[in-house]
Amino acid sequence: MEFKSIGEMFDSLKGAAREKGGAVEVLDEKALRGEAIDRLIYNAVFNNNKEVLAESRRLIKYIAMNLGIKSASIHNLYEAMGRGEAAGFTVPAVNIRGLTYDTARALFRSAKKNKSGAFIFEIAKSEIGYTEQRPAEYTACCLAAAIKEGHRGPVFIQGDHFQINAKKFAQDKNAEINDLKKLIKEALEADFFNIDIDASTVVDLSKPDVKEQQRPNFETTALLTEYIRSNEPQGVTVSVGGEIGEVGGKNSTEEELRAFMDGFSGALPKGRKGISKISIQTGTSHGGVVLPDGTIAKVKVDFDTIEKLSKIAREVYGMSGVVQHGASTLPDDAFHMFVARGAAEVHLATGFQNMVYDSPAFPQELKKEINKHLLDKHSDERKPTDTEEQFIYKTRKKGFGPFKERIWTIDAGRREKIGAELEARFDLYFGQLNAGDTVKYVKKHIG
Repeated sequence: MEFKSIGEMFDSLKGAAREKGGAVEVLDEKALRGEAIDRLIYNAVFNNNKEVLAESRRLIKYIAMNLGIKSASIHNLYEAMGRGEAAGFTVPAVNIRGLTYDTARALFRSAKKNKSGAFIFEIAKSEIGYTEQRPAEYTACCLAAAIKEGHRGPVFIQGDHFQINAKKFAQDKNAEINDLKKLIKEALEADFFNIDIDASTVVDLSKPDVKEQQRPNFETTALLTEYIRSNEPQGVTVSVGGEIGEVGGKNSTEEELRAFMDGFSGALPKGRKGISKISIQTGTSHGGVVLPDGTIAKVKVDFDTIEKLSKIAREVYGMSGVVQHGASTLPDDAFHMFVARGAAEVHLATGFQNMVYDSPAFPQELKKEINKHLLDKHSDERKPTDTEEQFIYKTRKKGFGPFKERIWTIDAGRREKIGAELEARFDLYFGQLNAGDTVKYVKKHIG
């Protein structure tokens, strides 16, 4: 699969695509969507020659452009949602931690079947680290999957939880902000045109006044929004999200939302576009609450808070509504409630990770090897009260990085079965979130 040189890479595309005038022309899309794109994306992720790796990624981007596939911002659609011109659905945002190309393919197949244009691929700051997927690699995987599955139009790729580390912020505020600016710059250069800033970690609850509690949050969010606006490509308005309640903490309130938004608006330079959505806390936690046997406890979501704060977000501040994090471990029959209560976006991550690991098609020997790695290398993260099942569940996400190539190269038949399972789950979410038949909104507001 690995190209030994750039020449060999171009030879593999003969008859399918060629360079022409600084761009790439697709000659035979059917041939391209066969082994050619599979091999190209493998090299864009795993080739040890940096020149070949970079050229593979560049070719994927230009092939996508030739086919009418482009990384895009969802900002204009979210503004339309704020005006009430697009409504009745909640946008699913999917974090892909491993088996990225195959999982993205499954999402595109489901979207095509359900006529959905409004769905997001995302990866969090923490996930970039432990899954060993830098932004440029993640974008390449999403675009290659779009090519493979015959997608046309925008692809929404998002930096999720670009988060301020509270401990580092307290030690050296400027250094922590500058580190996050570096990640934002890298993400923008990789065509991440949707970025969620999470400075909710520095909310200071020791202050008696809610506005002062939120001040470090809204000032930092405004500063980073201004940085994004100063670095976004010409003609692109990046969709920026803010966050008022750290996931896993107390439920968000109207007072907090108003304090954050009023403070944020005052801190942002005049004339600059603000945020298009706001993440709140409603009772969920990332990954769910793990019981001693490794299963997930049932969580009660505060849908009244979602409805109330989404209404204020739209009617008072012109945003699309609120964002729900930590949702993929909720019961299937809960998801239609996000639409009924006006949630703009729902983030889904752990459930898909679990589907990959727990699929009957996932090789059991590889799973045992990953579990052993977790027990050997991450034992310092194990709490004294954790059972082995709890510990493995909470740390299994950290198996995707060290075993990335092993998982990517699982037997094709097994990967197809896992992909089919994922596709069925995406079908369910598109249905529950009423996110099918949204191509019309994307065409109208994004192009």
